[in-house]
Amino acid sequence: MTKNNNRIQRISQEIHKKLAIILQREVQDPRIFMATVSDVEVSYDLAYVKVFITFLHDSDPNVVKVGLQALHAAAGFIRKLIGKAMRLRVIPKLNFFYDNTLSESIRISTLINEIIKNDEKRRITSCNI
Repeated sequence: MTKNNNRIQRISQEIHKKLAIILQREVQDPRIFMATVSDVEVSYDLAYVKVFITFLHDSDPNVVKVGLQALHAAAGFIRKLIGKAMRLRVIPKLNFFYDNTLSESIRISTLINEIIKNDEKRRITSCNI
């Protein structure tokens, strides 16, 4: 790994920590209730950051939509707080995205469990015949 990639990775981790704290303590918008930063990707030139967010009640698509709108509206304020917390020459622009990997993994796990139960039921009924 090159020196520049290590720097980008360290900056990414630090932005991840600072964003989590800012969302928990500083942002008082009720539409962003229980938002969690799941991942942060910093561009190579440090100009942009992709922030992947999950929400507590993300089974409701309206919660996700409203939460992302509120985060986009508060992006300037959050960016200003990151600038105060970190010593960077350029404070990157924040882009928020919904991270659905957790909800998708739960859905897939539920489907697999249902298939296993159905398969066991078929085995039991075929053995009894």
